[in-house]
Amino acid sequence: MIDKDCAISISRQFGLLDLNRSTYYSGKKGLKSKDLELMRLIDQIYTRWPFYGSRKIAKELGTQGVIVNRKRIQRLMRLMGIHGLAPGIMTSRQHPEHVKYPYLLRELAINRPNQVWCVDITYIPMKHGRMYLVAIMDWYSRRVLSWELSNSLDNGFCITTLERAIAEHGVPEIFNSDQGCQFTSLSFIEVLKREGIRISMDGKGRAMDNIFIERLWRSLKYEDIYLKDYEDVPSLRKGIKNYFAFYNGKRLHEALGYRTPMAVYSEAVAA
Repeated sequence: MIDKDCAISISRQFGLLDLNRSTYYSGKKGLKSKDLELMRLIDQIYTRWPFYGSRKIAKELGTQGVIVNRKRIQRLMRLMGIHGLAPGIMTSRQHPEHVKYPYLLRELAINRPNQVWCVDITYIPMKHGRMYLVAIMDWYSRRVLSWELSNSLDNGFCITTLERAIAEHGVPEIFNSDQGCQFTSLSFIEVLKREGIRISMDGKGRAMDNIFIERLWRSLKYEDIYLKDYEDVPSLRKGIKNYFAFYNGKRLHEALGYRTPMAVYSEAVAA
């Protein structure tokens, strides 16, 4: 995506593509095995308690006999693209020039499919590396509509996932995300505006604003990722594909009256 031999300067290319330079370069550098193992532990703690910031994660690691400087944890959390959801220090990669939109879902009755979609990115630890996963979910049915993997946190794979969801399932009334730079970037917002979709963004430090997709990540990781410890990207991609097929079509959800997301979504769309 970034062409070092292009006549346009690298700085200008980053600006045109809405890319974060530090994210790009961190993706090119190899990580030490000690950092990867520590990131795996951080991910497990964060997945269980997404409201934990770097201070509490450091304390929890200490109870496991892992003594780590808090600044190191903050650096790795930034690389992982995560931050504590409780009010306090924010380490997510926000872009100061990107427009933020208000949260539209508070006290909103969500009673039909394609009324609200939500999106999020999560860190995926692997046996010999790491990836990032983005997914778009229908809020009403909890159905995963589209997903994609990437080895970096640029916004390209997020736009691909959004375009695919729209092509396959139509257009939602409202699209909800956090305030990460991938979702506030001009190129991502332009897709939503082009389709006439209302834009909603979580408030800072609000753990409940995107709770359903946070639960999805916890289910995915504890029921699949942590158990299988994938060796490479092809096996990871196949595993996630199989898990989401199970999650959508086989896994019974108590909140849905012990029905599957696919059944709830399909029945409501057909009604």
